[in-house]
Amino acid sequence: MAQSSCPSSFPLWSAPVAHHPVSATVTVPGSKSITNRALVLAALAHSPSTISGALLSRDTELMARALERLGARVEFEADESHPANTRVHVDPIEQVTSGAIDCGLAGTVMRFVPPIAALAHGTVLFDGDEHARKRPMGGILAGLRALGVEIIASENDSLPFRVVGRGGVAGGVVEIDASGSSQFVSGLLLAAPRFEQGLTVRHVGGKLPSMPHIEMTVDMLRKAGIVVDTSVEHQWTVSPGPIRGGTWRVEPDLSNATPFLAAAAVTGGCVTIPHWPVATTQPGDAIRNIMESMGCSVELQAEGSRFDLTVTGPPQGRLRGIDIDMSDIGELTPTVAALAALATSESRLRGIAHLRGHETDRLAALTREITAVGGDCTELADGLLIRPARLRGGQWLSYADHRMATAGAIIGLVIPGVSVENIATTSKTLPGFEHMWTAMVQGGKA
Repeated sequence: MAQSSCPSSFPLWSAPVAHHPVSATVTVPGSKSITNRALVLAALAHSPSTISGALLSRDTELMARALERLGARVEFEADESHPANTRVHVDPIEQVTSGAIDCGLAGTVMRFVPPIAALAHGTVLFDGDEHARKRPMGGILAGLRALGVEIIASENDSLPFRVVGRGGVAGGVVEIDASGSSQFVSGLLLAAPRFEQGLTVRHVGGKLPSMPHIEMTVDMLRKAGIVVDTSVEHQWTVSPGPIRGGTWRVEPDLSNATPFLAAAAVTGGCVTIPHWPVATTQPGDAIRNIMESMGCSVELQAEGSRFDLTVTGPPQGRLRGIDIDMSDIGELTPTVAALAALATSESRLRGIAHLRGHETDRLAALTREITAVGGDCTELADGLLIRPARLRGGQWLSYADHRMATAGAIIGLVIPGVSVENIATTSKTLPGFEHMWTAMVQGGKA
């Protein structure tokens, strides 16, 4: 069972109750996944880049600081009144330098930056938050070792560890087990154009989770002028060559949009997210089909040159359960689990054993917290079984996990007396979430 990594002194946030169906338009900032990939590619490019619509959050700031430590220059130009207008200017790394990297709790930093550190002349130390030391790192470190990179780490290959760079990496072919995280693949692919021979990565382990995130990496590499061959299943070949600088435009973070859409689902309300991309590699886009399956009305409408997504929930208390394989969309699990806990029929969320290695053990944490507020949630070998039950108020722990915190907020919309511990942990990917949430409940734009 998950144990909270947060001191009990963290404040409690009384989740606002929606006394009427929620009706709001919510503009969410840029995608964390796209922003951090764009930062890496910009740092490795052969000319300066600008990232438009970037997310400014703890995870992206940690990535920016890590890349600066290795020799890039990263400058955020924030627009506090319109966070979606944030821009980042990046001058690329001329020569990778040594130093110390703070990963925080950001999986993208701890998995994407070590392959860049392998290009340094010297040693780069990686460490992070307490729980970061429990997150799986074996796949990426084993891959680097197979490429001849010296790694100094504990027996279980967790943070802290050191990458001993010798100024370059030959590249070639490497086989890794990425069943613990698709980020092991993405981290190697992003740095591969700078390897002398490029790189072929073969996944040889169990079921590969979160394929859309690997597809996102491949798509962004190609947009940066890099040749990537994906013709063989579970194999990716990146040709060596210069990474093109220029302008990146970041889509809204669709995973961060899902709690707000869930508000419509559980209250019988209507929530609109502007600028929803018609075609995207973001896993969060899957929420459209999920909510339709659970009884919501989902509409993607053209509004001039943009498209807006609107979700209208069924009458409160009529949300249906769902049986779904979430192996490709595991990051949506806390939102879907909160919906399932409020549904009128049984739900089974499958294919998500890898969530035990996320910011916290999300399967254990969701089971504990849903049960603590009167729910019926059973942890399975690869997922969750959630049955209808009468919920009650109570304390909802976040485990320093941004998506656990937002799941508690969803349940608190319709269950009075839910207090979410450490709501500020949402700043990892969505600073100001609690203010946006309150504005949404009160109606109007958030």
